[in-house]
Amino acid sequence: MINWSGYIGLILDGALVTIQLTLMGSALALVMAFLAGLGRLSRFFAVRALATAYIEFFRGTSIFVQLFWAYFVLPFFGISLTPLQAGILALGLNVGAYGAEVVRGAIKSVGREQYEACTALNLGRWQCMRHIILPQALLVMLPTFGNNAIELLKATAVVSLISLTDMTFQAQVVRAQTGNTLVPFTTILLLYFAMACVISWGVRGLERRMARGLDGVRV
Repeated sequence: MINWSGYIGLILDGALVTIQLTLMGSALALVMAFLAGLGRLSRFFAVRALATAYIEFFRGTSIFVQLFWAYFVLPFFGISLTPLQAGILALGLNVGAYGAEVVRGAIKSVGREQYEACTALNLGRWQCMRHIILPQALLVMLPTFGNNAIELLKATAVVSLISLTDMTFQAQVVRAQTGNTLVPFTTILLLYFAMACVISWGVRGLERRMARGLDGVRV
């Protein structure tokens, strides 16, 4: 008889690593999304070119290759990362590239009259963006940001390839030790689904909260 309590505990330990990867990877992705998205809208060609190069490179190459580069290739350049750091870096940069286009598109979707109102009020470019444009654009960004966070959550499974003990890695360990596939992989299936539901619930709540205050932002 297999003592499943210990094995389930092992998978739950891996779930904590998955949560850590998701939270920290999403934070990095959010920063990169705004930097690159705003960079695409810059008046300076060099900034636009750099932002475009980042977006196209990370959208056009495999997350597997990016992860292996971060963990196995960067040490040749004197940059050694732990498996967790490599996972956060690869996931954050990859998802951030997709998020950048969300930022750019949402800002461009704000009506021209909002910009004209900023000019009429003699607001500077940064003041206009910070107080008028971004609050409205954020509401447009949120649903896709939520989807991106869920995609990042699911993509955390790739870190098992560099021996990071996330819950997919631990499920493989349990399968190897017990010879049972159904229990460990059904467990992580349900855990991934539960985490995705939490992300969706949180984003919808934030969206409703921001929508209530949006009328006070429009000019």
